Amino acid sequence: MTGSFVGDMTIFILALLVGFEVISKVPATLHTPLMSGANSIHGVVLVGVIILAGYVHGVLGYVLTFIAAAFGAANVVGGYAVTDRMLQMFRRRPVPAAAAKEDVK
Repeated sequence: MTGSFVGDMTIFILALLVGFEVISKVPATLHTPLMSGANSIHGVVLVGVIILAGYVHGVLGYVLTFIAAAFGAANVVGGYAVTDRMLQMFRRRPVPAAAAKEDVK
């Protein structure tokens, strides 16, 4: 049990360090698009939670599974919301009917 825990913690800490290093090198102008895309990809976390929910027994397991599902869902919804908002910045604004009629004359 202890060896498995130490190995898992080593992988977790290395993942944190690599993730921090990668994200810190991203320019500020690309940070929001990168993070919104990454958050929307977190649907994989929801799939993992669904698989894990089948193996969970006990109150603590149910609570932790619910928290993981809530955070995963928040990431997915937030990622799509931010991505949609960014894409709206590039859409053309509709021309009012009065202005379109003046252009025709």
